[in-house]
Amino acid sequence: MNITIATLGELLVEFLAKKENQGFSSPGEFWGPYPSGAPAIFADQVAKLGFRSLLFSCVGNDAFGVMNITRLSRDGVNVQGISVLPNATTGSAFVSYRSQAQRDFIFNMPDSACGLLSADHLDETLLRQYRHFHIMGSSLFSFRLIDAVRKAISIVKENGGTISFDPNIRKEMLKIREMSQAFEYILDYTDFFLPSDGELDYFGLSKSRDEEKIVARLHKRGIAHVIIKRGARGASYYSKDEQHHVAGYPVKVVDPTGAGDCFGATFVSLFLAGYSVPDALAHANAAGSLAISARGPMEGTSTLAQIKELMRQQN
Repeated sequence: MNITIATLGELLVEFLAKKENQGFSSPGEFWGPYPSGAPAIFADQVAKLGFRSLLFSCVGNDAFGVMNITRLSRDGVNVQGISVLPNATTGSAFVSYRSQAQRDFIFNMPDSACGLLSADHLDETLLRQYRHFHIMGSSLFSFRLIDAVRKAISIVKENGGTISFDPNIRKEMLKIREMSQAFEYILDYTDFFLPSDGELDYFGLSKSRDEEKIVARLHKRGIAHVIIKRGARGASYYSKDEQHHVAGYPVKVVDPTGAGDCFGATFVSLFLAGYSVPDALAHANAAGSLAISARGPMEGTSTLAQIKELMRQQN
């Protein structure tokens, strides 16, 4: 089956604090630079599974940009959608961990090359070759990017394709007014919705914390597939007709960044490829576990063979 998946958004380098609770207000040591950006990690994971993957983004004409393009191309991502901007610099992010589940970020995405990505950078002829489009909430930090997402949705839906949406909420970005407005627009076109359990309340539209009631509201607005990521506890799937809950694969956490991106890429790819929901969930859980087993946001992306080997070891 010819699975073709496109996405767009931030492509940057990331530096990771070496010590927990290191903070940014005094000198400290960092690992990096590593290729990063939630859409880029998603695209890389799709490609490593063996499916056609396309990323639209922008980088600067610098070593960080070269590193990102080289890495994605090596792993099989179509990088024709990545524009190199001569008068901008590649985005960067610094990450510090307060615990395995809590992170602080400092990033310059709005003022970097990827922050200049706009609808004008979308090659419509190229995008029409892809039947599925994935949206990351972390990419909705400017009107330019939101307009690009709107254009991509229109093209893919007009072509009979499907849309997946991972809200990927960053607390540092919740103050951006246009982001919450964009969420509402995107949900109207979403076929696959992939929040974490911690993000689900944000979309509850009421004070109810009843998961099934929130999911029912999402179904009522036309979202066919709701997939809830629960980290080490696995994941759940809800459609109007069925529910599935699949346990995770426990591993030592080295770096949690990228786990949700790898989970989403694996579930969407394998579901579209015809895997059953429980099987797609199990593979996605394993992909998330492999992602957190390596240091660096994109260093834990995995092949289908690697995913199956982890599942074999723990089953």
